[in-house]
Amino acid sequence: MLRQNSLALNGFWILTSGFSDVEISDYKEAFSLFDKKGDGKIDSAQLGDVLRALGMNPTQAEVNKVVKEVDPNGVKRITFEEFLPILQSSRQKREQGSLDDFVEGLRVFDKDGNGTINSAELRHVLTSLGEKLSDEEVEQLLNGVDDSQGMINYEDFVKLVMAG
Repeated sequence: MLRQNSLALNGFWILTSGFSDVEISDYKEAFSLFDKKGDGKIDSAQLGDVLRALGMNPTQAEVNKVVKEVDPNGVKRITFEEFLPILQSSRQKREQGSLDDFVEGLRVFDKDGNGTINSAELRHVLTSLGEKLSDEEVEQLLNGVDDSQGMINYEDFVKLVMAG
């Protein structure tokens, strides 16, 4: 059963936007693992950790933005009811990027138009643009995906990364 208006917060119903009973139960259980004081709240600084524990992959910049919105002073503890809309937003953002979007983004580096890009160039992009990855993270990501000429089939690469 999907819930539409199912959680009460101080006498008001909050929108849980299509979370199933099982999902809410699972999310609440994971949330409670980060509740060190047992008061049903987490420190705002733990927000990114909880989202990642639930399979989301927000960038640190996205986490910082949300924390600044919900806790400008960096001292607030967040209830599960406050957390659910944040989780919903993160879940929607996660669903925005499709395989085609990522392939198209890498296609600009395909100088020959043959479906491959130079692994050194991809390494440079991953460590210097956008949400920069460390050299270790890039090494782990690119380990074994290039061919004998140091080229990477970027569609296969995106599929591999999206599969987790």
